[in-house]
Amino acid sequence: MNQNAGCTALATPITCGNITFTHSRLEAEKYVSQHSEQQMKICCPAVTDIFCDPNGKISNNSLPMLLCAVDNTKPFTLQAKVTSGFTPEGLYNAADLLVFAHDTLWQKLCFEQDDYGHHRIVSVRTDGTSDDCNHDPHDVSSLYLKISSDTHTVGCYYSLNGKDWVMVRVSKNIYPQQLFVGIASQCPSKGECCSTFAELGLDTANVSDFRTGS
Repeated sequence: MNQNAGCTALATPITCGNITFTHSRLEAEKYVSQHSEQQMKICCPAVTDIFCDPNGKISNNSLPMLLCAVDNTKPFTLQAKVTSGFTPEGLYNAADLLVFAHDTLWQKLCFEQDDYGHHRIVSVRTDGTSDDCNHDPHDVSSLYLKISSDTHTVGCYYSLNGKDWVMVRVSKNIYPQQLFVGIASQCPSKGECCSTFAELGLDTANVSDFRTGS
């Protein structure tokens, strides 16, 4: 079975910030509504998400992603300022940063709308099934997300100002050598989710302190 169904090389790579997206999952490039050198807006329709439910009832594998290939034997840090497309009906709407090996081996760091309408940091780590965790709520329109790896450890962080970071999750790097990192705008429920990504950065170095994210 192809566990990377719908993930293809882009005929024309897309550059934003210092990231060049080389691959697309489920034709994510079609959902880019605005694109400049400094920021990108992605608008995805209803019922687009990736989640491997432990009990199989609400699994979804329909999330379009813009992806960049990385060598997982070397450090990397992915970072962006995100503005999520929150709406009154947008349950679980979110802007996502992703580490993606295949459909059942990935993780995402999100600024997401929860079951009560609050906006919070959410992390999901998937190895066969998804380990889903709600983190701090923040009543802001934008914040910074960061994922960093030193090849052994993967750390997830957020910041309100792009300088002072809060650890969300630290876990073992269980991914293969050939790996993707990327971005997505998810809309698991109704309407659409238009999320903006700015100050995009992909560096070939890891954070110096996995507890503080600095």
